[in-house]
Order: sequence, then C-alpha cells, then structure tokens
Amino acid sequence: MRTSLAALQRLLREEAVLLATLLGVTVMVIAFIMFADEVLEGEFAAFDNAIIMAFRAPGNLANPIGPPWLREMGRDITALGSPIFITFVLLTVVGYLLLIRKRAAALLMAIAVLGGSTLSTLLKMAFNRSRPDIPRVGIDLNASFPSGHATLSAVAFLTIGILLVRVTPQRRLKTYFMSIAVLLSLMIGLSRIYLGVHFPTDVFAGWCVGGAWALLCSVVAWRLQRRGAIESPDRE
Repeated sequence: MRTSLAALQRLLREEAVLLATLLGVTVMVIAFIMFADEVLEGEFAAFDNAIIMAFRAPGNLANPIGPPWLREMGRDITALGSPIFITFVLLTVVGYLLLIRKRAAALLMAIAVLGGSTLSTLLKMAFNRSRPDIPRVGIDLNASFPSGHATLSAVAFLTIGILLVRVTPQRRLKTYFMSIAVLLSLMIGLSRIYLGVHFPTDVFAGWCVGGAWALLCSVVAWRLQRRGAIESPDRE
C-alpha cells in the first residue's frame, strides 16, 4: 500500500512538472511572437535605441561605458556564447555521454543544440533585422533578430543543466546546476547589449527561443523515457 501511494505521488509530481514545463514553453513562444510582431512594426525602436545608447561612452560611441577591464570582461563573457565555444561544449558533453554509454542523452544534446542553431539561423533569415547602427569591434556575419548568442547559450547551457538535474538526486545540487545554467545564459545575453552588437529585443527574443527549445527537448526526452524508447540517465 505504501509503495503504491509513493508511486502515485511520484507520478503526480512528474505530471505537475511536465505541465509546468509545457506552460513555460507556451509563455516563451507567446513572448517571442509578441517581440517579433512589435519589432516588425518598429514599436520597440525608441526603447532599443535608448538602452543601447545608455551603454555607450559619452563622446565615443565605439566604446561601452565603464573602465577598460569591464569592456574586456564583456568581450570574454560574450565569447562563451559564440558558435565556436558552443560547438566545443557540445562535442565535450556528447563525448562524455558516449563514454559513459548514455547514447540517448548524447543524441538529445546534439539534437537540442544543432536544432536550436538551425532554428536561430532560420529566424534571422526570416526577420533580417539590421544590427545597431553604432561603431563596434568585430564583423557582423548575420542578422540581428533574434540574438544567436542568447539563443544558443540558452539552448546549450539549459539543456546541460536539465541533464544534470535529471541525474542528480540532491535538491541543492539541482538548484545549483540550474542556477549556473540560467546565470550563464543571462550574462551572455546582457553582454551582447553592453557591447552594442544587439538590441535588447534581439536578446529577449533569443532567450525566449532558446529557453522554449531547451524545455521542449526536455519534455520529449521525458516522454520517450516513460515509454522505454531511451535509457534512463541514471541507469548504468
């Protein structure tokens, strides 16, 4: 009787988490649609420009505000969301998961990051928004909306955080892992605004896309796991 009751409670908790996750995906998708609609109509232009200019050094728009070490830190942080670094993270995590024979988890990680990258690229091509019209260091290889750095960092780090949470029994460690994943995603996105390479709405939209995609991948993995289609992350 106690075993049945415990199993029922666990099932109810899992279903509650699933519903909360799907609600999170829905909210993020709706938020992205709202941002996209307003960006197309130019409603956020004044807001975007005001924030961008607030971070520029007076008399020298090529530099963000703050001392040189802060600008250097901004460039270092933003590099953590670059395609090259995200690819390195992807290969490292996938390689580790394959070594410990978690093939399904490795496939999930690869699909999450590569799918998120493809989605980001397609959205950039669809909206084709120009970058902020200010002097800046570096070459712009693609459009501005949504931010690829914000999208990819959210996809990669949140997916890693979710995988770690699924294999960690201690609640404190679960909180720690997800806090680090969220913090990294936020810092990378904010660094794009600080450096003037993206409008705030580009970053907000990137967070919405990346977060929704990572959560959706976690739901798919949970469903497949329940059906026995993939191995449980904590199974040897």
